[in-house]
Amino acid sequence: MFRQAIERLEKELRQLEREYRHDLPKEIKKALAMGDLRENAEYHAALERQSYVKAKIGNIKKRLQEISMIKVEALPKDKVGLGSTVVLYDLKEEKEIRYELVFSEDADVPRGYISITSPIGKGLAGRREGEEVAIQVPSGVKRFEIISLQTVHQKEIAAPQPSEDEE
Repeated sequence: MFRQAIERLEKELRQLEREYRHDLPKEIKKALAMGDLRENAEYHAALERQSYVKAKIGNIKKRLQEISMIKVEALPKDKVGLGSTVVLYDLKEEKEIRYELVFSEDADVPRGYISITSPIGKGLAGRREGEEVAIQVPSGVKRFEIISLQTVHQKEIAAPQPSEDEE
């Protein structure tokens, strides 16, 4: 989970750095050649994009640093936490729901990936299998029973290990 997040962010960082160092300077140079900068929409758009890309690069570098500081061994081994997969029973709708708690940028609710910082993610964090939990969400209070829990540690144990030939 952490490796995929880092790889995705590093790929996005490389693309943005290329745009910032190569593509945008060419666009700005081309726009400058057009003359009067007061009414040069291409020039102003390129400068605006350059500012946005620079800020985005800074945010990604900061996020990569934050992720690299997470100690997997410090995550709970028997409670819901980042990287956990939980199967919940919605007590009102009487149906099962499966969620994996992920970083906010990896959230995709329709696919079952919810942010650890979302109301449901925060409400589940630190809970154990078998517990009932009431979580305040924008639409009201959701009540769940935690049917099963698989932590990031259990996933690592269950993941197939590379053979000596693959290393």
